[in-house]
Amino acid sequence: MRKVEVIKASEVEVKPFVLDDFIQSKAKSSSMEKISKKELKSLAEKLGLDYNDAKIEFAKKLMTAYLCK
Repeated sequence: MRKVEVIKASEVEVKPFVLDDFIQSKAKSSSMEKISKKELKSLAEKLGLDYNDAKIEFAKKLMTAYLCK
């Protein structure tokens, strides 16, 4: 059984429903910036990853398709 607490109507605090309180302040927007192969290669070197043109092209196409949906 659950306990039920009975209160008086004068004890209830009423506030207006503000929809903006439940919405994130800024809508997340997904945008893709153009990046050159040179920048990708330098980033891969910084992260200690192998730079492979075929894998990079596939990853770019995959990310583009994902962001377009």
